Amino acid sequence: MPVFTRFSGSSQPGDGAPEAEAEDELTGEEREEGERGATAASGPGPEASRASLGHRLTRLRTWRTRHPRTARALHLTTTALAATLVLGALLLPNTLPALKAVSFARIPAEAVIGAVVVLALPRRPRLVAAVLYGLGLTVLTTVNLLDMGFNEYLGRGFNAALDWDLLPDAQAYVEDTLGGGVATAAAVGAVVLVLLVAAVMVAATIRLATVLARHRVRATKGALIAGTVWVTCSALGLTLFGGPIASERGAGALRVHAQRTVESLRDEAAFVQQSKADTFGNTPPGQLLPDLRGKDVIFTFIESYGRSAVEDPVMAPGVGRTLDTSTKALEKAGFAARSGWLTSATYGGSSWLGHSTTMSGLWIDNQRRYRTVSAGDHLTLTKAFQKTGAWDTVGVMPGVQKGWPEEKWYGLDKLYDSRDLGYRGPKFSWSTMPDQYALEAFQRQVHGKKRDKPLMSFVILTSSHQPWAPLPKMVGWDELGDGSVFHAIQKAGNKASDVLTDTTKSREEYGRSIRYSVTSLTQWLERYGTDDTVLVFLGDHQPIARVSGNGASRDVPVSIVAKDPKVLDKVAGWNWTEGLKPGRDAPVWRMDSFRDRFLKAFGSTPHPSKG
Repeated sequence: MPVFTRFSGSSQPGDGAPEAEAEDELTGEEREEGERGATAASGPGPEASRASLGHRLTRLRTWRTRHPRTARALHLTTTALAATLVLGALLLPNTLPALKAVSFARIPAEAVIGAVVVLALPRRPRLVAAVLYGLGLTVLTTVNLLDMGFNEYLGRGFNAALDWDLLPDAQAYVEDTLGGGVATAAAVGAVVLVLLVAAVMVAATIRLATVLARHRVRATKGALIAGTVWVTCSALGLTLFGGPIASERGAGALRVHAQRTVESLRDEAAFVQQSKADTFGNTPPGQLLPDLRGKDVIFTFIESYGRSAVEDPVMAPGVGRTLDTSTKALEKAGFAARSGWLTSATYGGSSWLGHSTTMSGLWIDNQRRYRTVSAGDHLTLTKAFQKTGAWDTVGVMPGVQKGWPEEKWYGLDKLYDSRDLGYRGPKFSWSTMPDQYALEAFQRQVHGKKRDKPLMSFVILTSSHQPWAPLPKMVGWDELGDGSVFHAIQKAGNKASDVLTDTTKSREEYGRSIRYSVTSLTQWLERYGTDDTVLVFLGDHQPIARVSGNGASRDVPVSIVAKDPKVLDKVAGWNWTEGLKPGRDAPVWRMDSFRDRFLKAFGSTPHPSKG
């Protein structure tokens, strides 16, 4: 509800006497309120409160009379500030790149409509309408700010139907990265910020409604002119600074969020049925993965290992050298590799969505879908190994720090989390332990032990998790011990707060983290891999937009490494690139297609189950 005309205390042109302007500040409704309070000055209870209000209004009127110029300046300043806040809220973009001054050079339809409504209402309904309008602006501002954060970190807008569950995870991430005090302060600050925005917006809309009503004639003319200009600009498609002059940004944003919420609720119902249908749901155990019998198969996810690490001009040179060096070292040890691309179901975070999409063959791009499928019995790739009875199945997840019921859905006989790996060194920001240590503990406690069956392992590496500071460094494999060797490395590393605020440094340190994780994994394979080892490793998602770049794809590298040439012969038809670095023209598949392709490549026979 902007002010479209110049407001003054005088109703006649040229009558600019400060005394008249100050006197007009308390005419109409405010004067009536003051007079009602004054007549009730001798009454008890609520009447006494009204008397006090009347007394304050009288004092304010006296102050304005004595200081007319100051009063008028204060009046105009607060009115202008209120109008700026309302216009700013109505035109606020929902992405950081769009947050430019030119984005606010628009005429918002919601402001014109708001002005017309308050001009048409009597006093009390007008006050109610102003309060509701202010609360609506609070909701609009909040969802726009959430959109900015989600677009920056997850590459998509906020979803009111799905994303509230992610807020506790965000707080836990801040706590692990910057400390419990900062996390608590951030949570409290967010609540205070929303309440402050609500108070300021309601005060601004009440202020503007009062001013518009006080100058009804001129305000009506101003609203009529603004409405006419808006309709004309809209009809003619007039633009300014690359955008339409006639804006409905506020209403459009709320409409998009409402549609997104409705579509998400419908999608959830449809996905329940989709998750019950499975191409391999009724496949007998003997017809699952016959061509991998006797092999130790390891599925490993490297946190935030995205296409940008391989192709971005800042990160790619270092990561590329590491991939090339590792390919040669593995070849020397007798291993060969093939690599391609998968398009992840998530971006910038929510790694478990990428893990579950790859393993289930379902597109799991939100928390509701994840909860739905992990509560059912849809066959995961890892569970297919368990179902055969021919493998022991284990999970190694150093990022898990409490009970993790999904291990049953994944089909894991045993889970080794952060509490089971014997680590006594320092945390590296969010990551509980360096990848090199986690892999050595996996070898010591699981992979290196004699067993009656081959092993299927599901390993999640975490050292490349944001904020990429401090980062671990490679040490001698025989020096790892209980991880205490990393204390000095962690202490000498960068502070998370320094990297978080520096985009260039974030990109550089992200590249370093990927080099470290890839080196840890490939050196482990050189050191402990056998003729029967088959390693499948891939990224779960791209890093956040600030690192991967605006408009970056959701592609992640995926590689299969083995000594036995028969293993790679099974995937020869995939046309993947030789080595650990996928070529730019290597095939790109959706991540949810990997499970079925892998099962079919290694001899599994489809026997569908229906929902």
